[in-house]
Amino acid sequence: MRIVLAGTGSAVGKTTISTGIMKALSGEYRVQPYKVGPDYIDPTYHTLATGNHSRNLDSFFMSDGQIREGFERALNLSKSDFGVIEGVRGLYEGISPIGDVGNTASIAKALNAPVILILNARSLVKSAAAIVLGFKTLDPTIQIRGVILNQVKNRKHYLKTKESIEKLVNTDVIGGIPRDDAIGVEQRHLGLVPAVERENLLYYIGEWGRVMEENLDLDALISIMKDAGKLPEGREPLWKEENRQKVKIGIARDEVFTFYYQENLEALEANQAELVYFSPTHDEEVPDVDGIYIGGGYPEIFAQELESNHTMRESVQKFHQRGRPIYAECGGLMYLSRSINGRDMCNVFPYHSRMTKKPQALSYVIARAREDNVILDKGGEFRGHEFHYSQVDLQGEKPQFAFDILRGRGITDSKDGLMSKNTVASYVHTHVATCPQFASKFTRISAEFDDS
Repeated sequence: MRIVLAGTGSAVGKTTISTGIMKALSGEYRVQPYKVGPDYIDPTYHTLATGNHSRNLDSFFMSDGQIREGFERALNLSKSDFGVIEGVRGLYEGISPIGDVGNTASIAKALNAPVILILNARSLVKSAAAIVLGFKTLDPTIQIRGVILNQVKNRKHYLKTKESIEKLVNTDVIGGIPRDDAIGVEQRHLGLVPAVERENLLYYIGEWGRVMEENLDLDALISIMKDAGKLPEGREPLWKEENRQKVKIGIARDEVFTFYYQENLEALEANQAELVYFSPTHDEEVPDVDGIYIGGGYPEIFAQELESNHTMRESVQKFHQRGRPIYAECGGLMYLSRSINGRDMCNVFPYHSRMTKKPQALSYVIARAREDNVILDKGGEFRGHEFHYSQVDLQGEKPQFAFDILRGRGITDSKDGLMSKNTVASYVHTHVATCPQFASKFTRISAEFDDS
């Protein structure tokens, strides 16, 4: 009861088509959405379309057993009929030019899931068949069970291209999406605009669902999902459950800070944490909690609003000075700096951060702890990813770093994770599957800390 929607490359319409399919199916069925790769933004669209939290599946972060565990666990939690997985980039694009780590194909293999190939058919007819044939023959273990044609000019173009693929490649074409700029999505420097910022996005998702209903054979898609068979054997846990003490963890979550993997939050809860959500933008101060987790987002866009909330910034600074644990990622790191583009922030770390025109890092990351910290013991390694357009100016006080970066860039000189007291702030986004100690150690340190 699963399907992978994979592209022949980037910008072929995967997110619009995948989200539209999820929406269309959700009218009659419960659908659990997934996204291949470390992306935070596409899953927000999926979640709005289905009403279920979209989950990330990533073979750089996860073993095959963890991929199966993560897929099945989410399916069971949401009590869904189908699992619909949106791929990343092209089907075979990953870290290596010849391997599968980090690509969509690796997820399809781990789950033994059928694949629907999404192809931009603009100006293509017979050549579309050649493209599909190449994707099928490159790795015959991948079950490419159907094709969706995007950017179809008209009915005649669709029928000719469909005939070419079905007769020359013996692969069903289950629909064609007409060219229509109205079903596109707005872009931003980190990718698609987050769903939380689009008040009218539900309308657009509804339109995408309508377009899919009108132009795709959804019955054929459902039939392919039902024929997927049982998941392969072998499961591995996503996180450790070692903390037994009740604890309250504050989660900074509003229109600014939105980048959290759902499993990271659930792992905290599994380690006896009560999650207390608060807004650094709108609330007056940090709530009564034992530790704080500040995810990524767009603090540079809301820098004026964050600066204006003096009481919250002072509250975060006092929380840090008391030695209470704080863990922050990317946008959270910027919020804890002295300033963002000249606007005052929390000054937990006495360094200015600023935005740049070009990306400063876009990579999968492998990090090793230089010393014990709030998420990892010294010498422990974890994986993550970095994607940011900002820099931190380290002039002045010599920084203390939590991590050596073995793969990736980090803040500077292959180092990341600014440390002060029990606060760690890093450009690295991590998933609990690759850092199983993350939730158990953070909750334990938060529960045991005594500042009386």
